[in-house]
Amino acid sequence: MKTLTKRATVYLEPDMHRVLKIKAAETSRSVSDLVNEAVRQSFVDDAEDLAVFEERADEPLLAFEDVLKDLKSRGRI
Repeated sequence: MKTLTKRATVYLEPDMHRVLKIKAAETSRSVSDLVNEAVRQSFVDDAEDLAVFEERADEPLLAFEDVLKDLKSRGRI
C-alpha cells in the first residue's frame, strides 16, 4: 500500500539545503525523507517533554533565589 503524501514548499537556508542534499546522497535517502524524520523526531521530543511536565506537575515550585541560597549554604557554589 502506498503512503499518501502532501506537497509543501519549505524555504531552507542555503547551507542547510546543501547539508541535507549531501546527507541524502550519502545515505541513499531523499531530502523529503530526512526532513520528515527530523520533524517527526521534534514532535516525539515535544511529547516526551510534555509527559515529564505532567509527571512533575505536583512538585513544589522553588524560587531561583532559594535554590541559590541553599547551594551557597552547602558550599556547592
